[in-house]
Amino acid sequence: MPDTVSVAAECLGVKVPASRFLNDTRIERINAARYEGQEIAGALHVTGAEDRVLEIGAGLGIVGAVVAQNAKPQAVTSFEANPELVPEIEALYALNGLGGRIALRNQILISAPDRPESMPFHVRSSYLGSSLLNPAARPSTVVDVPTADFAAVCGETGATVLIMDIEGGELELLRHADLGQFRAVVLEFHPEAYGVEGMRECKAILTEAGFQRVEEKSTRTVWTCVRGQAG
Repeated sequence: MPDTVSVAAECLGVKVPASRFLNDTRIERINAARYEGQEIAGALHVTGAEDRVLEIGAGLGIVGAVVAQNAKPQAVTSFEANPELVPEIEALYALNGLGGRIALRNQILISAPDRPESMPFHVRSSYLGSSLLNPAARPSTVVDVPTADFAAVCGETGATVLIMDIEGGELELLRHADLGQFRAVVLEFHPEAYGVEGMRECKAILTEAGFQRVEEKSTRTVWTCVRGQAG
């Protein structure tokens, strides 16, 4: 990464390069560790040096990078469906020298048995609104993104911690996913995509899989949960 890279913000030791996806408000939140702050706090609470992390929905790459740099797990494998974000994420990883610890894949993880080779993904003017789902038929640019099998990726990575923020896609993934190998999950729910009932279903799936919410690291819409006794 050249020395001329402009650093726009810093979050818990991770430098964030300037990009078109940052505005003043977002930069302020990143500097204050409030950008995806609940997810970051939860992930740092449950991740240790012995872990391997699977991150689904990398966004700008900040959450995964902060976990890789601060918790120092064996490896982080991050998935991001939006191809427009891939160069920005890779630039962030390179700027912080994380290439050996974290890897990015531009694929959509599917847990259902009838996985297609690719899926349409809605890219919107705000990357935060980009999603597999478009229930309100909002304006978007539709791109085809290749898929990967969730179970195969779990086996390949040996992941023990799951971090997921996929703008509503979590309900469908959880419905078919075997979470048996994970000892901790950090998950943001999106009831605006599937309603309160959908959020309750997500939470029920986690509970039935043996996870307990860590109260001090969770909110109504972001859960940090571990197997067995929450601590």
